[in-house]
Amino acid sequence: MRERRRHDISQVSNEMLNQSKSAEIAGLNLSQVDVAIIGAGIVGLATARELCTRFPGVSLVVLDKERTVGAHQTSHNSGVIHSGIYYKPGSLKARLCVEGANALIHFCRDHGVPYEICGKVIVATTEEEIPRLEELYRRGKGNGLEGLKMICAKEIRDLEPYAAGIRGIHVPGTGIVDYGKVAGKYAELITARGGQILLSCEVIGLRYVHSETVMETTRGEITAKFVINCAGLQSDKISQMANVKLDLKIIPFRGEYYELSPSKLGNLRGLIYPVPDPRFPFLGVHFTRRIEGGIEAGPNAVLALKREGYSRGSFAFGDVLDFATFPGFWRMAASYWHTSVEEYYRSLSKAAFLRALQRLMPDVSMEDLKPGGSGVRAQALGIDGKLIDDFYFAHTDGMVHVCNVPSPAATASLAIGKHIVDTAVERAGSILLRFI
Repeated sequence: MRERRRHDISQVSNEMLNQSKSAEIAGLNLSQVDVAIIGAGIVGLATARELCTRFPGVSLVVLDKERTVGAHQTSHNSGVIHSGIYYKPGSLKARLCVEGANALIHFCRDHGVPYEICGKVIVATTEEEIPRLEELYRRGKGNGLEGLKMICAKEIRDLEPYAAGIRGIHVPGTGIVDYGKVAGKYAELITARGGQILLSCEVIGLRYVHSETVMETTRGEITAKFVINCAGLQSDKISQMANVKLDLKIIPFRGEYYELSPSKLGNLRGLIYPVPDPRFPFLGVHFTRRIEGGIEAGPNAVLALKREGYSRGSFAFGDVLDFATFPGFWRMAASYWHTSVEEYYRSLSKAAFLRALQRLMPDVSMEDLKPGGSGVRAQALGIDGKLIDDFYFAHTDGMVHVCNVPSPAATASLAIGKHIVDTAVERAGSILLRFI
């Protein structure tokens, strides 16, 4: 299923690439623009769409080193429209998730992107999990979620007949969508409103000269009056090029999925999630319906040995050296080595993965699982060894750096894009306000 999603994105992206090439042939000046966005993932595209919508006439280019838009986290995620129940009330992540989910649903409805509001059940399977479940309920209420309900074991089975649990929360506002199609629609709107998307264009250097940023790329130099770094898994590297003093490092965590056999497809009405461990920004293995059909089970969360390492054999010495020389990495390893061992064991052992799934749905068997896709999450790690939970932005002359926007970034993409543009207006108002 993930291969099919990438194919859908590839069709859109090839059109974008051809349009960009045609624009260059036609003599359009892409070497000097008002705003450049580094990264054509869903956050970069949402930001570009917001700019083109709010400031008609602004010259804008989105750059990406890949041949397709949304090539990494956008096209390798679970496709869930998150409600915002997990996040601390008052945090930027909570506010943008709730706002972004509502905006995304309206966007999909207005632009014909298929989606479904199917609901989710978060289940506690032991007494020890109930206080954490109750805290999730308080967070959801604090974030203004409507329709939340604490439910008993019988009510869990009424909603999800094959789920196991002693208590749970029903989250009716959770949905599913294909974020590749969302990103593709963002890209269409950007080009329709005069923006350009330049693919196969890697940024390899930055320098700030006379109130402008010169970007050295594999397709030549591009000068922009304002630059927004939405490079995802590479965002800290781009920040380093701009001499940002960050006490964080992007650490790649790979999530691996199984697909449920067709015989079990009728066993899920919505989504089934466990009560997450509050020490980690990961939600634990769960069952997710896909908007295009089928059910995914997972993911785990293991350290990837390459920033864009989607398989167990992926390895890049430079990436490993980069995070291995970061003091925060070893502090994290010392604190969470036991959990890491458990995650790696589950990665290597299908039986261990199955046992984790059976806590939520006991009827699943070994024969029901076949290998699925995987994704890599860009997770910011602080120098103190703590995984940074909230969204995090940094600023330098003429630039905004989006340093940490993990899940629910896709859900919140429209709200994040608006937040970034608001920030850009504050810092570069003279560049943008003339287009109002």
